[in-house]
Amino acid sequence: MNVLQSILMALHAVKENKLRSSLTLLSIAIGVFSLMAVGSLIESLNSTVDTQLEQLGETSIFIQRTPAMHFGDEWRKYSRRKAITYKQFQDFKETMRLSKIMSAFSVGAGKVLKSGNKETNPDVSLMGVDENYFTIMSDNLVAGRQFSADDIRFKRNVVVIGNDIKVKLFPEGNVIGKEITIDKQRFTVIGLLEAKGAMMGQSQDNRAIIPVTQFLKYYASWWDESLTIQLRAPSKNQIDETMDEAIGIMRSIRNVKPWEENDFEIESNEAMGEQFGSLTGYLSIFGWVTGGISLLAAGVGIMNIMLISVKERTKEIGIRKAVGAKSFNIVIQFLIETVTLAQLGGFIGIVLGVVVGNVFGSMMGMDLTIPVLWIVFSVAICTLLGVVFGVYPAFKAAKLDPIDALRYE
Repeated sequence: MNVLQSILMALHAVKENKLRSSLTLLSIAIGVFSLMAVGSLIESLNSTVDTQLEQLGETSIFIQRTPAMHFGDEWRKYSRRKAITYKQFQDFKETMRLSKIMSAFSVGAGKVLKSGNKETNPDVSLMGVDENYFTIMSDNLVAGRQFSADDIRFKRNVVVIGNDIKVKLFPEGNVIGKEITIDKQRFTVIGLLEAKGAMMGQSQDNRAIIPVTQFLKYYASWWDESLTIQLRAPSKNQIDETMDEAIGIMRSIRNVKPWEENDFEIESNEAMGEQFGSLTGYLSIFGWVTGGISLLAAGVGIMNIMLISVKERTKEIGIRKAVGAKSFNIVIQFLIETVTLAQLGGFIGIVLGVVVGNVFGSMMGMDLTIPVLWIVFSVAICTLLGVVFGVYPAFKAAKLDPIDALRYE
């Protein structure tokens, strides 16, 4: 009997024993589905974050009060740190030698923006930035202009808004020159940001940007008053050198003693990507654990269904042995059938996992991806599952005495 015949026989067994086979296939599909759904989400998440980091520039460096990601009680340590002030940023900007392209910004809590009798929901992200922010962040405008140095210096009440705000407050006509109110402060709209859509379930167009000097004056809480400084190294090879210079200058500006650790965080774009990669690594472990438990249960189910198959086909095995089939041939036949059963369940799980993972990712505004590596792993695992849990039934079939098997009814 060749491989194709063994595969066809396995498919025939599935058809003949629908309930029993369906339960086994379902257990395999659930295990693989867990792996693929998590894999699709992780790949989509990584792709989206990589895209965002690329837009920031591979030579970008960030200086802020806290790390980009921290867990547990670490926030207590960071909450005691002094704010990075606008004056410190100005001193840093004047002293920095290697990087002359830099910006300072801060993000506040959700705000309500009003114009006439229209108003937004209280979830508008309000940002305070300097004149270099739009250039260094690659934020494009479809109308109006960016902030000038004079807007920052003379503390003008001007604002650049996202498309969501334009749709809500100014559904018709030009927005440039219109006035909006943010917590009783009136601002003149001078720019409209290019629409970006949602990312990770959050709109990137529901934001208003004002001069950092006005943000610190009107809206900064004790936490928001600390600025994030973004700068760029001259080249990728000079990132470490630029970071070293930045650390030295910031320690001097903030009067950090030689024996004291930094009271600020400095991270490169690449380092933040690595930190995010470690976070998605935990998600991968979760997927493997949940999927592994399901697949283990599925393996036991496969072994049981194959043992029943051996018992039902005892006479057939006896006939095959009587006409010259060797034990090796019997073992291979049953192993092929077991692997086929496992791969069939795995195929169902892969398709469902990729579809559900990408649909969920799409709803969160993430890039659609096909997790090729996870698919390869899933196919390999299903093959291994079929071999490991099919060995015992296969050898049991191969060891049957042909005379006893022929007498079996």
